Amino acid sequence: MLVKVSPKFQVVIPADVRGALGIRAGSRVQVIAKGKVAYLVPVPTLDEVQQNLAGRVGTKGLRDKKDRSL
Repeated sequence: MLVKVSPKFQVVIPADVRGALGIRAGSRVQVIAKGKVAYLVPVPTLDEVQQNLAGRVGTKGLRDKKDRSL
């Protein structure tokens, strides 16, 4: 897919790419340049990270603060 850079150095991310990456208005993306290639990496919000971790991270078996060595 070919896009054109505007005079203000802006590009439009095609709808199918936005959909595949879950990018919507207001989303943040990290731009990473490696050699002659630019990567756009979506940055998840704190809420999205929390939703992804819900139920996966437990506190069972963690020691109390008084039991930790200094």
